[in-house]
Amino acid sequence: MGGVRRWARSRLDYLVFLGSREWPVLVAGVGVLLGAMTVLPSSIGVALSVVALVLGVLTFTRDVRLLRARWSAYDFSVIAAPFPHQEVPPPAGFPEGRYLAVPGRGTALVSDVVDEGLRGHDFPVELAEERYRLPPRLRATAPHVLPLRARGRLLFNGAVVGLRDDPLPGANPLRLHRARFFDGECSNELCGLRIADRGTGEEFDARRRLLVDAGGRLRSLAESELADPVGISTVALTTDDHLVLVVQSHRNAASQLLVAPSGSGSLEPRDLAGTLVDSVRAGMERELCEETGLRADEVASTRVVGYARWLERGARPEFFGLTRLTASSAEVRGRRAKGAERLYSSPVLLVPVDLAALGRGLRAGADLLALLPQRLREDGSLPLLLALRAAALADLG
Repeated sequence: MGGVRRWARSRLDYLVFLGSREWPVLVAGVGVLLGAMTVLPSSIGVALSVVALVLGVLTFTRDVRLLRARWSAYDFSVIAAPFPHQEVPPPAGFPEGRYLAVPGRGTALVSDVVDEGLRGHDFPVELAEERYRLPPRLRATAPHVLPLRARGRLLFNGAVVGLRDDPLPGANPLRLHRARFFDGECSNELCGLRIADRGTGEEFDARRRLLVDAGGRLRSLAESELADPVGISTVALTTDDHLVLVVQSHRNAASQLLVAPSGSGSLEPRDLAGTLVDSVRAGMERELCEETGLRADEVASTRVVGYARWLERGARPEFFGLTRLTASSAEVRGRRAKGAERLYSSPVLLVPVDLAALGRGLRAGADLLALLPQRLREDGSLPLLLALRAAALADLG
C-alpha cells in the first residue's frame, strides 16, 4: 500500500503542477461536463442545455488541439555532451575559480579560496518573503520539460530552498528563497536538454541563454533567473575510517546507478537554522539519517568543507560536508534507508579510505580519480567525488 500511496502522490503533484499552467483546458472540460449534466427532460431548458453542450464541446476540442500543437511544436532530447567549460570563463568575481571536469560524471566550478573561506567563516542569511516563481519563458516550457524529466521516475513537488548569492569572502548576508522541487526541474534541469523547433529546425541553446552573461562568462547566482535549489552532500566516516556510501537507484533525479555520498539531496525550509553553515549542516545530517538508516545519536559532528556549482544541472549550488560517526563499520553494516527512501538507494556500501593520504596526494598535484579505489573511480557520482576532494583537503588542514 505504501508504494501505491507514493505513486499516487507523485502523480498528483505532477498533474497539479501541469494543471495550474493549462487551466483554460480544464475549465473548458468542466464546462462540457456541466453541460452534459444539465441535459434533463424539460422543454426550453433542454434546448439551451444542448446548445451550451455543443458550444462547450467545440471550445474544448479547439483548446485540446491548440494544446497538442503547442506541446508537439518542439523536440526535447537529453544532451549527452559535457558542458563546454573551455568556452565559458568563471564569473568575474569568483576568486581563483576553475572547472573540474570528470568524464561521464559532469563538470563543476570549484575554488580552493571559497572552500577555505567557508570552512573558517559562517554567513548570515536572509530569506525572501515571496517564493520563487518561474519567469514567463521558463513557465512556457514547463509542460514540455516536466514529462520528460518525470519519465520512469517518482518525482515529488516538495519544498526546497534556493540560493541567490555565492558564498564568497565578504558576502553578507546571503539571500535565500523558497521554491518547489518542480521549479528546479523546469529551470536548472532545462539546461541539460536540447530544444529544437520542429517547424524551423532552430535550436534553443538553454546553456548559453540561461547560464552565460553578456560578456560570455558563467553567470553568478546573483544574475541567475533559475530556481538554483541548494544541493547538500556529506560523506560519513566510521570510527575505523570506512566511508558509508549508498548506490542511487534508477528512480533518482540525478546520478542514477552511481555511488553517492552518505547523504545527499536538497536543502529544505525545515533545515533553516539562522546561518548558512548551520542550515546546511542540519540538512546534511537529515539526509544522512534518511538515506543510510543511521541514528542521530550516531553522528558525532558534521563539518561543511566545500562548495561548487554543477554546470550540467544549470550551475546549481552544491555544498559538501564531512561527518564523523560514533559507530564502527561493523555497527553500520547492513543498514539501509527506511520508508520511501528505500526506493532511491541501496543498503550502505562500506569503503575504507585514508583521507589524510588522499589530501596529500591532491596537494601534490595527483589526479583525484587516480587516488581512489576502483569502485569509486569507475562509479563514483560527481557529488561524491567533489565531497571526497573537499573533505580530504579540509582534513589535511
